[in-house]
Amino acid sequence: MTEQKVAIITGAAGGIGSATARAFARDGFSLYLVDQDAQALDELASSLDGASVRTRAADVTDAGAVAAYVADAVSAFGRLDALFNNAGIEGQVAPLTDADEDAFDRVLAVNVKGLFLNLKYALRAMKEAGSGGSVVNTSSGLGTTGIPELGAYVASKHAVIGLTRTAALEVAQYGIRVNAVCPGPIDTRMMRSLEEQGMPEDPEHAHELYQELVPLGRYGTAQEVAELVAFLASDRASFMNGAAVAIDGGSTAD
Repeated sequence: MTEQKVAIITGAAGGIGSATARAFARDGFSLYLVDQDAQALDELASSLDGASVRTRAADVTDAGAVAAYVADAVSAFGRLDALFNNAGIEGQVAPLTDADEDAFDRVLAVNVKGLFLNLKYALRAMKEAGSGGSVVNTSSGLGTTGIPELGAYVASKHAVIGLTRTAALEVAQYGIRVNAVCPGPIDTRMMRSLEEQGMPEDPEHAHELYQELVPLGRYGTAQEVAELVAFLASDRASFMNGAAVAIDGGSTAD
């Protein structure tokens, strides 16, 4: 059994996922990285010099796949201390009256069912080990408010907070903490997609408009979110449980 703490990160090849992988590696974690993009996973793993890393290309909506990679992480490293439940998609920008049903279902499948499945199997493994643990779920500033034309995404991120609070109450007795991060606009692929969908004729103007909504006057960075996740996963946050922590430049402060 490794003496290092072990973390699973889903959506690991994305902006926030990869930044968090680097932060966890810096903090001494062994890493099990999950994403659908196998090539991006390999590139990320090769960049984490000195870290003990395994990767798995998998779909978080597939219960069998989730059960398999959680079991493989425990088998490979001998323990599981943390889960960054981060895989998610933004979906379609459209009013509810025009939203595509398949697109709606896909967002809920990845952002809610995928998160639930990872909670189910990772929490089971942590409970069986009896050594506690920490889970950090990725919600959003839009998990606490609404915005036009992102109905599926908003619904899914509200659901993440509900699952976070439920899980936190269920597993606290086992020394396992469950919290959520709620990022605002972050400089990642997802925000570029929202800009392009919302204003395809002028995505740069969409960027400016989104940025003006942030009291600090800028987008956040993936690294800034990663530092919050690393804190919540660590013993430094040992009395934090069931929290949904905003990291949005003040966007939801009013």
